[in-house]
Order: sequence, then C-alpha cells, then structure tokens
Amino acid sequence: MLGEMFLGALFVLGTVGLTLAAYFLMRLIMGGEAEGHEKELASSVIFRISALHGLILALVFAQEMVEYQQLKYEMATEAGAIADIFYDAERYSEAIKAPIQQAIAAYADQVIDGEWQSLADKGRLSPEAWVQWDRAYQQVLNLVPADKRQESLRSQMLERLHDISQSRTKRESNVADSIDSIFWFAALSGVIFIALAYYSFPPMRRNLLLLCLFGAYTGIILFLIYAFSNPYQPPAALAPGPLERVQQQISASRPTNGG
Repeated sequence: MLGEMFLGALFVLGTVGLTLAAYFLMRLIMGGEAEGHEKELASSVIFRISALHGLILALVFAQEMVEYQQLKYEMATEAGAIADIFYDAERYSEAIKAPIQQAIAAYADQVIDGEWQSLADKGRLSPEAWVQWDRAYQQVLNLVPADKRQESLRSQMLERLHDISQSRTKRESNVADSIDSIFWFAALSGVIFIALAYYSFPPMRRNLLLLCLFGAYTGIILFLIYAFSNPYQPPAALAPGPLERVQQQISASRPTNGG
C-alpha cells in the first residue's frame, strides 16, 4: 500500500513540477508582462490544446477501464465454467469423474498459484496451466456417454472448456495490449504546452495555486491510466477472487465426493 501511495504521489508531484517548470521557463524566455492581445491569444491556445489533451486522456482512461472490467467479467465466466465442469462430472461414475475433477481442480490451482504471478512478471500464460486444461479436455473427449443425459453433459463440459480457453487467450492479450509510449509522449507534451501558454498570467500566489491544481489533477488521471494498464501488477492489481472462491468450493466438496 505504501508503495502504491508513493507512486501516486510521484505522478502528482511530477506533473505539478513539470507544469511549474514549463510556466517559469516560458516567462523567462518571453520576459516582461504580456500585453492584452497576447493574453487573448494565449487563452485561445490554452482552450484548444486543453480540449484535445482532455479528449486524449478521457479516451485512453475509458479504454483502460473497459478492458479492466472486461477482465473481471472474463474471470467470473472462467470460474463459472470450472465449477460447471467439476459438478457436471459428478453425474458420472466414480472411476470416470475422478480424473476430470482432478484435472480441472489442478488447473484452477495452477492459475491461482502460478499463472497470475507469471502474467505479472512476464505477461505470459502458464504452460503448466495449459497442461492441466488439456488433461481435462482429453478426459472429457474420451467419455463414452451411456445415455442421452450423459451425452448432453459431455457436450456442455466441452463447451465450457472452450470458454475457458477463450478466457485465457483474452487474459494474455490484455497484457500484450498495454499502453504505447506514444500516449505518454502526447500526454506529457500536452501538460507542457498548456503550461507554456499560461506565461501571460503573472506568477501570483493564486495563479500558481491554480497551475498546481491543474498539474495535480492531470497527474492523478495519468496515475490511474498507468495503474489500470496492467491489471496483474500493482497499484491496481486484480486478484483472482472468483477463481479462489471456486477453488475453495471444490476443495470443500472433494473429500465428500472421495468418500
């Protein structure tokens, strides 16, 4: 938590410092107080650059939030698919259901204990989790339904395994589609250009305070965009909560099923 707070403060203080530095640099270059027509032109430039800068930040922030929420939805879908497969297998005999349940339970364990950290460190899915998924897939493929009821269950389990596969692919692509450095260039250059255009206003206490507020709020938005750009790393790391709850349910039910 302290690390996240320090990083957030770094973003805010950095943008405030960048804003003030650009403002005073422009005043040093221009020298003297601006005339009326300069203030009018500066205000016009500020309005136009601010509009474009705000639009860029809003679009990128919205995109990151949508992808973050989509990941949460996909994780819930995957957890539901794991539970469906585990409990659908319960309708078969002990000899048939045990390998399926063991494989899908091992898959959930591997995703929680290994893959989540692998995504944070390397941005890649865990090969071991794919191995467990394939084990479950092969077990379901090899089922020989005794009646239409079991045939329907087999089809549902295969469909849910495909859902898991799709969720995994989307999970990895979410890391690969991280924010490009071009965005950070556009965002920081927007802060600088806006601050430069404020040179026509004298460095009074209230004016400097307003400039600091502009820089601080921009820093907060940039920090949030950075935080949501990689949902597997702090400061906005997304915990595999739905998967962990399914893991607990499976662990609680397996002794009873085994008995």
